[in-house]
Amino acid sequence: MTGRTVSCGVVILNPHGDVLLCHATETTHWDVPKGQADPGESPRDAALRELVEETGIVLSPERLAHLKDLGRFVYRRDKDLHLFAVRVADGEVDLAKCVCESYFPRYGDGTMIPEMDAYRWVSPDDVDRFASRSLARLFQSTLSLAELNESLD
Repeated sequence: MTGRTVSCGVVILNPHGDVLLCHATETTHWDVPKGQADPGESPRDAALRELVEETGIVLSPERLAHLKDLGRFVYRRDKDLHLFAVRVADGEVDLAKCVCESYFPRYGDGTMIPEMDAYRWVSPDDVDRFASRSLARLFQSTLSLAELNESLD
């Protein structure tokens, strides 16, 4: 496992078992909010920082008490994911207020663009239509959203 990149992220489910996905700017796919830890940063802290940077969502201390460490998963040939999960109440996350504060240079002209540019709740049955192949495969084979939904408070 050494030498592999690790992205840390948060899987947010609503009361209906739908997962929050963010649209990766100028791509065709949607993803969970995630990213690499800074030096010395714990996976949990990195996941929560990425959540804020990519969505603007700040979880309440009450929610943080229920944040579940799902562990580390093989994601792609060169990358693993360390995921955490939490359920939010209806209306607790307003997708219209989500905003990405993390920017990167656009391939081609270098214009700075946000990493994420749209947000949606996606039912487990529809994840394949939106998520990247790697994320869809993870949810199909290793991390069942239905089982996760059953296990969260």
